[in-house]
Amino acid sequence: MHNTRTIFLREIRSYFNSPMAYIFLVIFAIFNGYFFTSTFFLYNQSDLRSLFSVVPMVYLIFVPAISMGLIAQERNIGTMETIATLPLKTYEFVLGKYLAVISLILLGLVATIIHLFTLMKFGSKIDYGALLTGYIGLALVGSMYAAIGTFASSITDNQVVAFIIGIFIVLIFFLMGFFLPLVPTNLAGIIQYLSVEYHYSNISRGVIDSRNLVYFFSVIGFFLAMTVQSLEVRKWK
Repeated sequence: MHNTRTIFLREIRSYFNSPMAYIFLVIFAIFNGYFFTSTFFLYNQSDLRSLFSVVPMVYLIFVPAISMGLIAQERNIGTMETIATLPLKTYEFVLGKYLAVISLILLGLVATIIHLFTLMKFGSKIDYGALLTGYIGLALVGSMYAAIGTFASSITDNQVVAFIIGIFIVLIFFLMGFFLPLVPTNLAGIIQYLSVEYHYSNISRGVIDSRNLVYFFSVIGFFLAMTVQSLEVRKWK
């Protein structure tokens, strides 16, 4: 795991040595803070439901944006050839990059803890179990989208193209649940299971079923495996 750790630290440093991480964290906090406060004081709610509903939509743009350059940028600046000569396995390289994106996403979620303090101060009869599972759900959705973004970055040399591909794929998973009434009855169960909203809504309501966890970890594993395969096929070029 030493190589994975090295790639992880290298990627984290590159995030914070550039404006990207700071821009992401600030805008992420502003977006979520605006939508949370605008409904919290309006409806006098005692939960973070509005926050848990808006963050997955914010993810649709932000996660592909922070992951689009993970591998595509390496090819762009010509460092991929140098990395390929190192005693580094493909899966170690991919895992290190992926964990760096997850770390940035989790930092963004940590910034929303301020809304929890607001809830504790003004709310009543707070369900802390539901709050915990809600954050677990957000972490899983972010991790899934990060895996998709990592894959998108591995199949093209252009960061903008990787961004578009990433958004397209995450939108497919996000919108599946909304098109459920339009699909044939015999396919409804499959479409529902593939919908990220279906599994996330279960977890955010406090229901952590093994099927939901299997779904997220399976999708994450699939796209990371596809990323490794993509690099192997292109021989790190």
